[in-house]
Amino acid sequence: MKTMEHTGEMDNELAQQPTTSEGASGVARKDAPEQVLADTNEGSPDDAPEQQPGASAPGNATRPTVIVMHASVGSGHRSAANAVAQALELLRDDPSLRDGVPCPEDLNVEVLDVLDFGRMRMNGDKMASMFTGPTRPIYDLTWRYTLTGRLLWAGGTAWSRIMFPRFTEHVRKTKPLAIVCTHITAANVAVGARMITGQSFPIVCVPTDYETEGMWPHLHSDLFCVANESMAETLRPRKVPEERIAITGIPARPAFRKTYDKAAGRERFGLPQDKRIVLALAGAYLPTPYVRFREALDKMLPYLHRFKNTHLVIVAGADAEYAAHLRRECEELGIPNATVLEYVEGMAELMAASDLVICKPGGLTVTECLCAKAPMILLGRAYGQENINVRMLTSLGAALHVTTARELVGAMGHVDANPAIVEAMLTQGSFLRRPNAAIDIARNALRLAAAEPSTDARMRKKHFLHFYWGHTPAHIR
Repeated sequence: MKTMEHTGEMDNELAQQPTTSEGASGVARKDAPEQVLADTNEGSPDDAPEQQPGASAPGNATRPTVIVMHASVGSGHRSAANAVAQALELLRDDPSLRDGVPCPEDLNVEVLDVLDFGRMRMNGDKMASMFTGPTRPIYDLTWRYTLTGRLLWAGGTAWSRIMFPRFTEHVRKTKPLAIVCTHITAANVAVGARMITGQSFPIVCVPTDYETEGMWPHLHSDLFCVANESMAETLRPRKVPEERIAITGIPARPAFRKTYDKAAGRERFGLPQDKRIVLALAGAYLPTPYVRFREALDKMLPYLHRFKNTHLVIVAGADAEYAAHLRRECEELGIPNATVLEYVEGMAELMAASDLVICKPGGLTVTECLCAKAPMILLGRAYGQENINVRMLTSLGAALHVTTARELVGAMGHVDANPAIVEAMLTQGSFLRRPNAAIDIARNALRLAAAEPSTDARMRKKHFLHFYWGHTPAHIR
């Protein structure tokens, strides 16, 4: 191991060359429409374009291509990647939106799941269960203490050489204009592929929560597109230069950039115009994280009689059994002020028609609520990045946080007695509301792709593993 000033670098590269993938499986993959729409049971056909991003074939590798890469660990990273890809296609097709940024007229956009390129096929849903099931306190400790102090991770070829040589080969053939990454694994694999192939395309990192994990490849990323100034403050002590930080917001689907008429939305979904609409998002692609969430809602239902000015809407998503259970409960309890919906077409409009949303503190969920101007009650104990999301939103006064059914009933009663709280949360949430984040990220990626490659030797030098010493952390988790 070669030691350098302020670094702990392992420069000895593996000798073997990456193997070439056989066939096109996983190389130019697009997420099927039903897969995109099932992410959180909050998508809808009108949220996605007729042509899904990433629909190119391997034979189109000669076209100028931007790769948008995620990891299918949960649904948020994929949803963010699709939002950025759709924004890139929008800029390609509508020059008036480019704001002077060059964009090839024949731009090809690939949306890829990095796990599809693994030497061993990994199940992202099972990986997600590691931090949503019984092991979540361990995950919480790992997330809060891994490479968040002075010793930091910069990036290297380790993950690419050991686990993802097929992606390196795809990069070698495609020669992308840029790679945009919405997950740390994707970002590290992209950095490794660039080092191994010797190409100079920019890498744009897009964290999808309100803090940056310690495993992002800090020194080898051309740009971090972050949600707010607090995240920028985390990156500066990690020696990420100011010009490589852009405060764009977290990318949400195109439907969340639109403005909706509240009265028309309520009429469409058959909701009362003269009540406070409280929307509970209880449907999800992965049911495990929602077990306790649903239990708390069940325990809250008998107390709904208290809130005469409130109408509760519960979205059960594609879970018909859970929806039937809720309807039975409401009927047995004689609750007149509740509506149970299954899979919803036009979730952005439903959120905009609501006065308050009860939800889990996932990065994409809370971002969509902010874009829809829907104040939140965040329900459940939060771990890892979700804990940071809770702290960010509650510290700004943009949301309330409760962990039990008793606290949920208390919070709803507090809102019922003090309706101005909702308006206050809406005002405070405007500090984080950035509905055009996907467009801004797409512009930044194209701008970097058109610029001269970086001459910073540190960003192009090969490292198998690259650790370094940073400054005093801005935030202690």
